[in-house]
Amino acid sequence: MDKTIDIELTADGSPTLYRADLDEHYHSVKGALAESLHVYIELGFAKAVEIGRDSIRIFEVGYGTGLNAALTLGRAFKDRVPTHYYSVELYPLESDIADSILAYMPEDVRLDLAATNEAEWNKSVELNQFFSIEKISGDLLTLSLPSDLDVVYFDAFAPEKQPELWSIDIFRKFHDAMRAGGILTTYCAKGKVRRMLQEVGFRVERMPGPPGGKREVLRATKL
Repeated sequence: MDKTIDIELTADGSPTLYRADLDEHYHSVKGALAESLHVYIELGFAKAVEIGRDSIRIFEVGYGTGLNAALTLGRAFKDRVPTHYYSVELYPLESDIADSILAYMPEDVRLDLAATNEAEWNKSVELNQFFSIEKISGDLLTLSLPSDLDVVYFDAFAPEKQPELWSIDIFRKFHDAMRAGGILTTYCAKGKVRRMLQEVGFRVERMPGPPGGKREVLRATKL
């Protein structure tokens, strides 16, 4: 099986990586940067700020290239909101592969992406006075989640590629780990995913997708 990872440009000019063994891209080919900004920063992080969280604890499913972490780093500094960012990744990218997309990113994103990617794994690292990151090399299926999470970025590969992660047990695990009012966002709007989120106790909204991208995405709130 071909395990090559290639860099590709998406429709908004930002880069993504393609894994041949999974036949899967790390981001939407309709716009990697646009999708991350819309689904995770605007619908997740910014919403938590809007409802009055004075500090934010985020958990990301799938560190991938680090783009979501980098964008959150930049937004946390801009909004002056103390943020601790957890991310789990079963197969961390080699540093040269992760860094291969840097040259294609806008300068502000490039600097933040370099910072998050350089942060040591399995250790809490403070990158500025408003942002610390803890990248966990491990398996979500067996991981004990931190408590009192405010935001979850559910950014695993598609359910067809990683069905074990898109399960009612995993969604219940996150529901239990989140504070009341906590927000889970994901690019996947499949009815099966929406129903599982509702079954474990989330209020689920179908939200408009990113410009030029998917028609709908999901945002779930713990009641």
